[in-house]
Amino acid sequence: MLYGYGGKVLRVNLTSGTFSVEPLEQELARLYLGGRGFNMRRLYDEIPARLDGLSPENKMFFSVGPLVGTMFPGAARFNVSAKSPQTGILGDSNAGGFFGPELKFAGFDQVIIEGKAPEPVYLYIHNDKIELRDAKHLWGLDVWDTQRVILQELKDRRVQVAAIGTAAENGVRFAGVFANLVRAAARTGMGTVMGAKNLKAIAVRGTNPVRVANPALFAELMKDIDSAVYSHREYPGRALMGTTKLVHALNEAGCLATRHFQTGRFEAAESVSGEFLAETVKKKSKSCFGCVIPCSRFFEVKQGPFAGLKSEGPEFEGLAGFSSRVGVTDLAASLKGVDLCNRYGMDVITTSEVISFAMELYQRGIISQSEADGLDLSWGNTATVLTLIDKINRREGFGDILADGVREAARKIGRGSEEYALHVKGLELFQADPRGLKAYALGYAVASRGGDHLRSEPSFEFSEDAEAGQRMYGHADAAFRLKYKGKGRVVKHYEEWSALSDCLEACKNTIVNMEIIDYPLTAKLLKAVVGWEMSGEEVQAVCERVVNLERVFNTREGLTRENDTLPKRFTHEPLPADSGPSAGSVVELEPMLDEYYQARGWDITTGRPTGSKLRELGLAKEALELKERGLIHD
Repeated sequence: MLYGYGGKVLRVNLTSGTFSVEPLEQELARLYLGGRGFNMRRLYDEIPARLDGLSPENKMFFSVGPLVGTMFPGAARFNVSAKSPQTGILGDSNAGGFFGPELKFAGFDQVIIEGKAPEPVYLYIHNDKIELRDAKHLWGLDVWDTQRVILQELKDRRVQVAAIGTAAENGVRFAGVFANLVRAAARTGMGTVMGAKNLKAIAVRGTNPVRVANPALFAELMKDIDSAVYSHREYPGRALMGTTKLVHALNEAGCLATRHFQTGRFEAAESVSGEFLAETVKKKSKSCFGCVIPCSRFFEVKQGPFAGLKSEGPEFEGLAGFSSRVGVTDLAASLKGVDLCNRYGMDVITTSEVISFAMELYQRGIISQSEADGLDLSWGNTATVLTLIDKINRREGFGDILADGVREAARKIGRGSEEYALHVKGLELFQADPRGLKAYALGYAVASRGGDHLRSEPSFEFSEDAEAGQRMYGHADAAFRLKYKGKGRVVKHYEEWSALSDCLEACKNTIVNMEIIDYPLTAKLLKAVVGWEMSGEEVQAVCERVVNLERVFNTREGLTRENDTLPKRFTHEPLPADSGPSAGSVVELEPMLDEYYQARGWDITTGRPTGSKLRELGLAKEALELKERGLIHD
């Protein structure tokens, strides 16, 4: 028996309507742990190079990790991966809530989706019972109505549903997969892939326990870990506001994305902050399965034009995306924007980028009001923002131009608009200006899925602990967010730590941001849960292996150092004087890239992994393939 895991992999072929159940390979589990690691291994092995992300040959991989469904705080997440139809490279996203644990309780560590169904269907998993059910009556429903109808149909409110909305059905390239209504695996267009396969939802019900190898040791470790969480200096703020606390914090630092990153401070930040949300519309706190940090919330708007709006959330990305990024000063209007994206099933980061991009083009006279269906694209126009969200969802008029993401929108518009399309490798950046966060800036540039903050989360640069910077990363400047030396080693470290979080499928709140566990403690957890004898170094090697495999995948897709870049705004235009302590800052990207590649053991000129590094990590087959393709030479 493989403790800690469900022990099974479900493979579903939508084209033929068949499925098979395979045992989880113990070698796969040992080398890649779970979650993101499992998906990256399958993605590389089963997706041909240069495949169109919307091809029926593309596959989707849903995975959980060994801690999911246990008492570990925040071990409630799942990864969904495929070739991205938005970026054309590695596609991957992650969400929490209750879907991941339910999949584990049903006995599955991974679900693999192949082919394309002739008609809309949804997948129903109830322990060993697997069904593909007709979903024609669900096609055209939003995420919320889809879940409601499925729960009514199955007559069991304990069923957990991961669904797509109408945006995915309509081919919006940045549609996501949504669990528990608002838990969004929304980056890189994974919902778009699901829609292209005519798969409306996955509904799961499981009743199997997760068995651990040493319950007494695990309970002892959990007692210490819970104590560390409760006593952590960040616990009160995270429990009260979650990520929404970043609106105020980043505004004070002068790097809150404001009016499409034209400045780092928003004059109305306090009226849309996490603090103001908690004071005015929050009803109660909410957590994911088994978590002691209730970082989400239920809210209700009781006054104004959006009175009656009720939901869970939002996260910082949506809150700032539909306030400071587009110039909206009304909290309720921002919440409405997030609510629409959740219901339609769209990524709030990309949606807010394409809208703010259009607003800046209008500001600069590059596009006219008539080209935008007569909409007034002035900053802060709430009606325009909400109308554009709806138009994007339906791919109607000007919304159709924006519905493929900002890179493609700029290509369609032309006229120099490409300079204002703020993305990396086709993926839009979240609401923190990289000019005020140099390690995050480097993380955006090198992230395996494009302009992404969650592949590294290098929060150490806020510490201002020069001694620790020198000791841990070789330079005192590593501890200061506006300095760039040492950041290559910082990002390497945090990329691997983030990979650990995603492979275990435990929240980055506890593992990365609060730094509750390290590699040696993870080895103890794996001994207690799975029964393995591993060292901290072996655990870290798993994480480094996953990061390198992702780089190999993108190298096979043709990416090089030239793609590890940032928009010109961040490398050449200093933050303006009204950006407080971040004023005058730009990103010194090239020296950070050199240091990062050196830390990784990759080729500094090309940014590609070396054969020696890949062989060191047990990726000799992959090194040989890259060499045979002429992409590396050792």
